[in-house]
Amino acid sequence: MTGFVTFVSAGPGDPDLLTVKAVKALAAADAILFDDLSSGPILALARPGADLVGVGKRAGRPSPKQDHVSRLLVDYALTGAQVVRLKSGDSGIFGRLEEELTAVRAAGIGCTIIPGVTSASAAAAAAGIPLTRRIHAQRVQFITAADTTGDLPPGLNLEALADPQATTVIYMGKRTFPTLAAALIDRGLAPDTPALLAEAVSTPDQRLHRSTISALAQVLAEDRSSLPGLIIFGALADGVAD
Repeated sequence: MTGFVTFVSAGPGDPDLLTVKAVKALAAADAILFDDLSSGPILALARPGADLVGVGKRAGRPSPKQDHVSRLLVDYALTGAQVVRLKSGDSGIFGRLEEELTAVRAAGIGCTIIPGVTSASAAAAAAGIPLTRRIHAQRVQFITAADTTGDLPPGLNLEALADPQATTVIYMGKRTFPTLAAALIDRGLAPDTPALLAEAVSTPDQRLHRSTISALAQVLAEDRSSLPGLIIFGALADGVAD
């Protein structure tokens, strides 16, 4: 009998930010294939005896290939298992969800997706800011600043990213931010545009660093921690106006 795959979005790391539906799926799973950033206390919600398999990818570290992860999902489900693919943040935002959905569906296996809190929302909440503001920040844009090689992706719409009336959130961009910031400043974005670096959001290691795009680029060019982080820049990044 063929099993079933549930793609569970784990949120940014705090188990309290899981949805009720996600908690139920974890408790019912025979096997959980988890990312590095969705491990730790969240895995304590798995039922006793469930197989826990780490398949996470981290920049600069040995990681399983995507086709291997997809194959594991299919193989577990073909045994009749209820499988949870536990992904950090929201699985549909820079989470390689599409490749795994394609593999599961091609094998004739049923699946469903449980959405979750993306790191952008969690970081903004931790910093006490909204992501939008009438008139001054009517648009939010999410980008990844690392391609499969870890470099700045080609073809980024730099003109859109330099829009001072947008809130921009950069995932996986600490290493490439100095290059990106220079390109945006060349396209007219003010060097003193507020920027927020949020690391290990919602975990005991959380760090929030308010700066400007120019100053943050210099900081990240000289020193970067190993903590997972994202960058928010735009008018709202320095806090809510009084």
